[in-house]
Amino acid sequence: MENITKVPELIDTHAHLDFPEFVDDIPSTLTRAEHSGVRTVITIGIDIASSRKAATLAGEYPSIYATAGIHPHDSFILNDTSLRELEDILRGERVVGIGEIGLDYYRDMQPRPVQEECFRRQLEIARAIGKPAVFHIRDAWDDFFRIVAEYAPSFTGAVMHCFSGDWETAVRCLDMGFYLSIPGVVTFPKPGALHEVVRKAPLDRLLVETDAPYLAPVPFRGKTNEPAFVLHTATMVAQLRDETLERIAEQTTRNARSVFRI
Repeated sequence: MENITKVPELIDTHAHLDFPEFVDDIPSTLTRAEHSGVRTVITIGIDIASSRKAATLAGEYPSIYATAGIHPHDSFILNDTSLRELEDILRGERVVGIGEIGLDYYRDMQPRPVQEECFRRQLEIARAIGKPAVFHIRDAWDDFFRIVAEYAPSFTGAVMHCFSGDWETAVRCLDMGFYLSIPGVVTFPKPGALHEVVRKAPLDRLLVETDAPYLAPVPFRGKTNEPAFVLHTATMVAQLRDETLERIAEQTTRNARSVFRI
């Protein structure tokens, strides 16, 4: 195994370490990550229980930070009690953002008005607490831009998780000051418009992520994704931009530290 001192530092900005695939194997998962240069992982909340677990993991492991949020699939749980619980979790020192939050019209697991209400209420929290938002947006760009335009001027930062839009959509996100987080999809044979986005976007606005345990990059497609594999995503980003891996790692790590203030 390559000596970790020879691997440039990377940050996996989006993983789900509280999921069953990792819950009994966190130390080994983090060791493998470190050997791939991934010395920091941000584990993401998707509902109240998941957010509490994420915050707990961040308190137990110095290389883990957390976010807390209610995913659009779980937007039905929104009520005054869940919002108070969410705000309580977000006060944690190592909870560095609110998310993942947003709109998902691809699966449409909840009625769209319910998703919008949940999204809006959490955007209000993001504005009030001054922590960056992590957005999950699928097939809902028009409504996303309509809604988020009201809040974006007062954001401290925002991340487009697992960015899946075209270049025109990317430009709109960039114009709002958002970061584009690039997943392992960029290594797939059919990555959609992601290659164009990666080539054209300013490097100081790109992040890399796994979305572990999902979306394992080539050569691990079909297997459980994990933070160590973000190295393969960063390598592809470097190839597409004709940059060195060291340069991509250095800048995306700086970007992650900037937006999440870690």
